[in-house]
Amino acid sequence: MTTPAFLSGDRVTLRPIEEEDLEFLQEWINDPRIWRAIGRQTPVNQAQEREFFEEVVCGDETIDFLIDVKGTRVGIVGFNSIVWRARRAEIGYWLAPDHHDQGYGTEAAELVVAYGFDQLGFHRIEARVFEFNEASQRLLESIGFSREGVHRDAWFADGEHQDTYWYGLLADEWRDGRE
Repeated sequence: MTTPAFLSGDRVTLRPIEEEDLEFLQEWINDPRIWRAIGRQTPVNQAQEREFFEEVVCGDETIDFLIDVKGTRVGIVGFNSIVWRARRAEIGYWLAPDHHDQGYGTEAAELVVAYGFDQLGFHRIEARVFEFNEASQRLLESIGFSREGVHRDAWFADGEHQDTYWYGLLADEWRDGRE
Protein backbone atom coordinates (compact mmCIF):
# COMPACT_ATOMS: atom_id res chain seq x y z
CA MET A 1 0.00 0.00 0.00
CA THR A 2 1.38 3.40 -0.96
CA THR A 3 -0.03 6.45 0.73
CA PRO A 4 -1.31 9.14 -1.65
CA ALA A 5 0.75 12.27 -2.13
CA PHE A 6 0.15 15.18 0.22
CA LEU A 7 2.26 17.64 -1.79
CA SER A 8 3.39 17.20 -5.39
CA GLY A 9 6.13 18.88 -7.35
CA ASP A 10 7.44 18.35 -10.85
CA ARG A 11 9.49 15.27 -9.94
CA VAL A 12 8.92 14.55 -6.26
CA THR A 13 5.91 13.89 -4.12
CA LEU A 14 5.75 14.28 -0.37
CA ARG A 15 3.54 11.87 1.49
CA PRO A 16 3.06 10.90 5.13
CA ILE A 17 5.57 8.43 6.52
CA GLU A 18 3.89 5.08 7.12
CA GLU A 19 4.80 1.93 9.00
CA GLU A 20 5.78 0.31 5.69
CA ASP A 21 8.60 2.88 5.39
CA LEU A 22 10.38 1.87 8.61
CA GLU A 23 12.80 -0.55 6.95
CA PHE A 24 13.85 2.15 4.46
CA LEU A 25 14.29 4.69 7.27
CA GLN A 26 16.33 2.34 9.46
CA GLU A 27 18.54 1.27 6.58
CA TRP A 28 19.52 4.79 5.64
CA ILE A 29 19.66 6.39 9.10
CA ASN A 30 22.43 3.88 9.86
CA ASP A 31 24.45 4.86 6.78
CA PRO A 32 27.38 7.08 7.87
CA ARG A 33 26.73 9.48 5.00
CA ILE A 34 23.32 10.19 6.59
CA TRP A 35 23.80 9.89 10.35
CA ARG A 36 26.96 11.98 10.29
CA ALA A 37 25.31 14.82 8.35
CA ILE A 38 22.25 15.01 10.61
CA GLY A 39 24.14 14.72 13.87
CA ARG A 40 23.37 11.17 14.99
CA GLN A 41 26.21 9.31 16.60
CA THR A 42 24.67 6.00 17.62
CA PRO A 43 23.06 3.21 15.56
CA VAL A 44 19.30 2.78 15.34
CA ASN A 45 17.79 -0.68 15.70
CA GLN A 46 14.31 -1.78 14.62
CA ALA A 47 12.74 -1.07 18.01
CA GLN A 48 14.24 2.42 18.09
CA GLU A 49 13.04 3.18 14.56
CA ARG A 50 9.54 2.01 15.51
CA GLU A 51 9.68 4.20 18.63
CA PHE A 52 10.72 7.18 16.47
CA PHE A 53 7.79 6.45 14.17
CA GLU A 54 5.26 6.06 16.98
CA GLU A 55 6.41 8.93 19.18
CA VAL A 56 7.76 11.48 16.72
CA VAL A 57 6.24 10.86 13.29
CA CYS A 58 2.81 9.95 14.69
CA GLY A 59 2.97 12.69 17.33
CA ASP A 60 1.91 16.31 17.09
CA GLU A 61 5.32 17.91 17.66
CA THR A 62 6.70 17.53 14.13
CA ILE A 63 5.48 17.39 10.53
CA ASP A 64 7.26 14.65 8.59
CA PHE A 65 7.09 13.62 4.94
CA LEU A 66 8.61 10.83 2.91
CA ILE A 67 10.14 12.05 -0.35
CA ASP A 68 8.99 9.82 -3.20
CA VAL A 69 10.13 9.83 -6.83
CA LYS A 70 7.94 7.71 -9.11
CA GLY A 71 7.24 5.19 -6.35
CA THR A 72 10.81 5.09 -5.02
CA ARG A 73 11.55 6.27 -1.50
CA VAL A 74 14.45 8.72 -1.62
CA GLY A 75 14.46 10.52 1.75
CA ILE A 76 12.54 12.56 4.27
CA VAL A 77 11.79 16.22 4.85
CA GLY A 78 9.77 18.07 7.43
CA PHE A 79 9.52 20.48 10.30
CA ASN A 80 10.61 20.10 13.90
CA SER A 81 11.12 22.52 16.78
CA ILE A 82 7.81 24.11 15.83
CA VAL A 83 6.81 27.14 17.91
CA TRP A 84 3.25 27.89 16.84
CA ARG A 85 2.92 31.08 18.89
CA ALA A 86 6.00 32.56 17.20
CA ARG A 87 5.01 30.97 13.85
CA ARG A 88 8.47 29.45 13.48
CA ALA A 89 9.88 25.99 12.72
CA GLU A 90 13.11 24.27 11.81
CA ILE A 91 13.34 22.35 8.53
CA GLY A 92 15.19 19.05 8.43
CA TYR A 93 15.84 16.60 5.62
CA TRP A 94 18.03 13.82 4.32
CA LEU A 95 18.24 11.89 1.08
CA ALA A 96 19.59 8.40 0.50
CA PRO A 97 23.04 8.87 -1.09
CA ASP A 98 21.98 7.09 -4.28
CA HIS A 99 19.68 10.05 -4.90
CA HIS A 100 22.06 12.92 -4.16
CA ASP A 101 22.87 15.55 -6.79
CA GLN A 102 19.65 15.08 -8.75
CA GLY A 103 17.70 18.05 -7.41
CA TYR A 104 15.24 15.96 -5.39
CA GLY A 105 16.26 17.50 -2.07
CA THR A 106 15.96 21.02 -3.41
CA GLU A 107 12.52 20.38 -4.85
CA ALA A 108 11.34 18.66 -1.66
CA ALA A 109 12.66 21.50 0.50
CA GLU A 110 10.97 24.09 -1.73
CA LEU A 111 7.66 22.22 -1.48
CA VAL A 112 7.78 21.97 2.30
CA VAL A 113 8.91 25.59 2.74
CA ALA A 114 6.04 26.81 0.56
CA TYR A 115 3.66 24.63 2.59
CA GLY A 116 5.07 26.07 5.83
CA PHE A 117 4.62 29.66 4.75
CA ASP A 118 1.45 29.41 2.65
CA GLN A 119 -0.57 26.76 4.50
CA LEU A 120 0.76 26.70 8.06
CA GLY A 121 1.28 30.44 8.36
CA PHE A 122 4.90 30.29 9.50
CA HIS A 123 6.68 33.62 9.60
CA ARG A 124 10.17 32.12 9.86
CA ILE A 125 11.81 28.83 8.94
CA GLU A 126 15.22 27.95 10.34
CA ALA A 127 17.84 25.33 9.55
CA ARG A 128 21.13 24.24 11.06
CA VAL A 129 23.93 22.64 9.14
CA PHE A 130 27.35 21.37 10.18
CA GLU A 131 30.31 23.10 8.59
CA PHE A 132 31.37 19.96 6.70
CA ASN A 133 27.96 19.59 5.01
CA GLU A 134 28.54 21.90 2.07
CA ALA A 135 25.84 20.26 -0.07
CA SER A 136 23.17 21.14 2.49
CA GLN A 137 24.48 24.69 2.76
CA ARG A 138 24.21 25.05 -1.03
CA LEU A 139 20.68 23.61 -1.00
CA LEU A 140 19.47 26.09 1.63
CA GLU A 141 21.14 29.06 -0.05
CA SER A 142 19.73 28.06 -3.45
CA ILE A 143 16.16 28.35 -2.16
CA GLY A 144 16.67 31.67 -0.39
CA PHE A 145 17.94 30.92 3.11
CA SER A 146 20.56 33.25 4.58
CA ARG A 147 23.34 32.15 6.87
CA GLU A 148 22.62 34.08 10.04
CA GLY A 149 25.23 32.86 12.44
CA VAL A 150 27.58 30.22 13.65
CA HIS A 151 27.78 28.24 16.85
CA ARG A 152 31.51 27.65 17.10
CA ASP A 153 32.67 24.12 17.95
CA ALA A 154 29.09 23.16 18.78
CA TRP A 155 29.25 19.57 17.52
CA PHE A 156 31.79 16.79 17.83
CA ALA A 157 32.24 14.66 14.71
CA ASP A 158 35.10 12.81 13.08
CA GLY A 159 37.26 13.28 16.16
CA GLU A 160 37.06 17.06 16.21
CA HIS A 161 34.71 19.87 17.06
CA GLN A 162 32.69 21.29 14.20
CA ASP A 163 30.93 24.60 13.79
CA THR A 164 27.16 24.63 13.30
CA TYR A 165 25.81 27.17 10.83
CA TRP A 166 22.34 28.61 11.42
CA TYR A 167 20.19 29.63 8.49
CA GLY A 168 16.90 31.50 8.35
CA LEU A 169 14.24 32.47 5.86
CA LEU A 170 11.31 34.82 6.43
CA ALA A 171 7.96 34.50 4.68
CA ASP A 172 8.32 37.89 2.95
CA GLU A 173 11.79 36.96 1.68
CA TRP A 174 10.41 33.69 0.31
CA ARG A 175 7.55 35.41 -1.49
CA ASP A 176 9.79 38.18 -2.84
CA GLY A 177 12.21 35.55 -4.18
CA ARG A 178 9.40 33.78 -6.05
CA GLU A 179 8.18 36.84 -7.95
